[in-house]
Amino acid sequence: MASNPRHPDPLHLGVALDGAGWHPAAWREPGSRPTELFSPGYWVDLVSTAQRGLLDFVSIEDSLTAPEVRGVPADAVDRVRARIDAQLIAARVAPVTRHIGLIPVVTTTHTEPFHVSKALATLDFTSRGRAGWQVRVSGTAAEAAHFGRRTVPELTPGELAEAVAAGATGPVRELFDEAADAVEVVRRLWDSWEDDAEIRDVDARRFIDRDKLHYIDFRGEHFAVRGPSITPRPPQGQPVVAALAHAPLIYEFAARTADLVFVTPDRADGPGPVLEQVTAAQADRTGEPLRVYADLVVFLDTQTESGAARLARLDDYAGTEFTSDAVVFAGSAEELADLLTEWHASGLDGFRLRPGVAVDDLAIIADRLVPILQHRNLFRTGYPDGSLRGLLGLPTTVPNRYANA
Repeated sequence: MASNPRHPDPLHLGVALDGAGWHPAAWREPGSRPTELFSPGYWVDLVSTAQRGLLDFVSIEDSLTAPEVRGVPADAVDRVRARIDAQLIAARVAPVTRHIGLIPVVTTTHTEPFHVSKALATLDFTSRGRAGWQVRVSGTAAEAAHFGRRTVPELTPGELAEAVAAGATGPVRELFDEAADAVEVVRRLWDSWEDDAEIRDVDARRFIDRDKLHYIDFRGEHFAVRGPSITPRPPQGQPVVAALAHAPLIYEFAARTADLVFVTPDRADGPGPVLEQVTAAQADRTGEPLRVYADLVVFLDTQTESGAARLARLDDYAGTEFTSDAVVFAGSAEELADLLTEWHASGLDGFRLRPGVAVDDLAIIADRLVPILQHRNLFRTGYPDGSLRGLLGLPTTVPNRYANA
């Protein structure tokens, strides 16, 4: 296959994990291990499967509410109505994996950036340079009520999405401005220790060089944080920051804060219109451009059942048709490879696949889709040594903003 002049490198591929899978009835599948969803072994096995497929990363879903399904009563008992902490899952699987990136969702709203910086720096240490962070905002009154420290407008998730799509001002924009400040504080705290601040000289009785720890003295509308961190600078310097975006307001947020942006192109129009909006959002960005990954929810053919039949059966279980913010793909691994190849040629850097049924679809991604992409010379045949930043093609040496200050 002729190489794509816009993409001399192979495409990038990651997966987004959410409990038993992205379909609300996924937990009812025979292979879904519903009694183990909150066990460490389940998550270790999922991430190990993704690593077997040489994937760039797994992102791990999280939120401040239990998973919800649009149009289904909140008290429905035939859904998985519970979560465990994504960052702590990543911390558990870090020591037993070697190459794959770990990107938990951590919500900024209601969460102190000092705690976030410390937790993710620790994950970067325990994973030996494979940590990332998918930033999320919390915009509902129900989530605010968990904390009781602030009030927010009574917006449903659907109303919040509509406000974002309209490029909202007022409370919705303020949420993203606050999140941007939170990311800035976290990034500054990661830099508050220089790389060689730790001396560890027993004879001289000096563990650190105090001159190489820096106050960040951040003062903004939402935070006033002096610093420095109590955790040394992470191995990557700056762990990878990502955001999921569906509209110009969030493309702008990603351009201000992130290294990766996950987008949701329409199947009919393809990624072109979204890529144009992401490019426009980066007009004032300096340094590396955003890496752009398209999200797709996938239900893949098995040896005994087509992806379309699997999806229809799951919909019957759920009593409602599955919908998503991302394209829903049901078909063979070969057909999915065709779509990824076509969209990659349009300018996307990579893809983040959301397995409809985590155990089943992730195994097909690793064992069928990846070999097809390798056969087309579009995907790696082994992991290089190094960090998640290096794996994603980001600069592996990140200057410390406070060094020599």
